Amino acid sequence: MWNYLEDASNYQGFADKIQIPRGEAELLEILAEAQAHGVPVTIAGAGSGLTGGRVPEGGWSVSIEKFNSIEIHDGFAVCGAGAILQDLQAAARRTGQFYPPDPTETLAAIGGTISCNSSGSRSFMYGATRRWIQRLRVALMDGRVLDVRRGEAIDFEVDAVHKPRSTKHSAGYPLEPGMDWVDLFIGSEGTLGVVIEAELRLLPLPKELLNGIVFFGSDDAAIDAVEAWRGVAGLRMLEYADAASLKLIRARYDDIPENAAACVIVEQILEDDSALDAWEERLTEQKAMAEQSWFGSTDADRERFRLFRHSLAEHVIALVRQMGFAKLGSDFSVPVDKNREMLAYYRQRIAEKFDAPYVIFGHIGDAHVHVNLFPGSEQQVLDGKKLMGDFARKSVKLGGTIAAEHGLGKRKRDFLPLMFSPAEIEAMKAVKTRLDPKWLLGRGNLFPISPEHHAA
Repeated sequence: MWNYLEDASNYQGFADKIQIPRGEAELLEILAEAQAHGVPVTIAGAGSGLTGGRVPEGGWSVSIEKFNSIEIHDGFAVCGAGAILQDLQAAARRTGQFYPPDPTETLAAIGGTISCNSSGSRSFMYGATRRWIQRLRVALMDGRVLDVRRGEAIDFEVDAVHKPRSTKHSAGYPLEPGMDWVDLFIGSEGTLGVVIEAELRLLPLPKELLNGIVFFGSDDAAIDAVEAWRGVAGLRMLEYADAASLKLIRARYDDIPENAAACVIVEQILEDDSALDAWEERLTEQKAMAEQSWFGSTDADRERFRLFRHSLAEHVIALVRQMGFAKLGSDFSVPVDKNREMLAYYRQRIAEKFDAPYVIFGHIGDAHVHVNLFPGSEQQVLDGKKLMGDFARKSVKLGGTIAAEHGLGKRKRDFLPLMFSPAEIEAMKAVKTRLDPKWLLGRGNLFPISPEHHAA
């Protein structure tokens, strides 16, 4: 994972030097030298990002991999920014606890998940990373190290920027007067400071969970079920995969029903046995393929279903290699009452403008599905990029966001003006300039570099 010049989207860059500090003092020396000589610095996490945020375009790549300590306490963990998510979860589990955010890529670095305000399938109940961060230790380019807790307000004035009505959002800086330092750094994509350490809230492991993959004979029936089940008590996961997604992984899972047109993946905290009976009624009411759907409550069942979800991403990568061009993926989330409208728009526009394979799956409980387009020619790449722009504009028009959990990085920074006014973007740039006057840190993420910011 620690290939410093690319990320999981295969976005590739170059660097004059790769630096791997062994501790805070060495990191500060590197930043001081970069500041003195006007060298751009790009912080490298584990490489699981999908927008090129950790990929340098010149200057130095500085890896946080040595900052990998994990301390588990009652109700919280203290982690170095380079600690790996699956290692944190394993350590927490040994104490009967868990960290609620669950990005699909469990090999992500904690610092990377903070950088993008990552979420995942359990965000339906628990929200994104932002909700679970209590303290951050952050190095700034001017040599300061801030150790800030939740509730400590920034010490300068900012102009507020508007927020979407979607339940998930990770694009730009969420500026508002008197905001937390913690909230400013979360989701800032490595452009304001270098996260060194974080204190994360943990929860007790649920005593019993029910997991299910529910198949439907039509896509409309699956969407009807999603809308009907959003209010189910204890539901912490509500995911979706369309017919093309099921076809993609059918070779690995030959027990997927042949006539399944979609599936909905659920996970519920069980309080008593009556919850099981309720699902029998729900499946009947929503015309699900009840006898062919999968349910389980053991650790083995949960792992099987997790691998089912993860295999979608694996097969997407395989199809990309087969097609020969990088995939184009969406990360838009709209208000939940606009979920059906956004899905219909995706399908309509793809049918009109994109003659190549595609799949739609993801976090439908938050009206946040990922559309993955697989171009097979240069023309289809151009067509797909135009579609992604159309999708971004539609999301904003419906009150949604241009980035829900992956950030914008370098790949999608041109989307920022689709959501925010010039005045709002200038307010963000003013904060960037205050904390990083030479615009050296995370150069190219979120904002294109204007001529006045090239000077050392």
